[in-house]
Amino acid sequence: MSLTREKYNALNVLLKQLHSDVTTTKVDPPQLRQSVTSLQQFFQQQIVPLVNDTDSIDEGRLQSYQTEISKQLRLLEIDVIFLQGARQASTAKHRLDAIGDRLTTLIEYSNAILQ
Repeated sequence: MSLTREKYNALNVLLKQLHSDVTTTKVDPPQLRQSVTSLQQFFQQQIVPLVNDTDSIDEGRLQSYQTEISKQLRLLEIDVIFLQGARQASTAKHRLDAIGDRLTTLIEYSNAILQ
């Protein structure tokens, strides 16, 4: 397994774990924010530098996915900030649904890279 696949597989596992936590347990927004920050750091430190480790044919495709993943991670962070500010249960539920959807999108992107 190449280093790139190994790192994206690790990202996929982290995303699935976070998605599972969000959808099956009572969410602690400060802990969720810390988890998202850790996920962003993993992406920036472990995955972004890997663009140079690929075939030139796949480099453009991989870079496109990395750009989208980076964007979705930033939006995920904003969703978590909004969740922390939610005062009503219905608003919190809406934010959790949005977070779950965003994590699903991120999982789909990482799955596409692994194929």
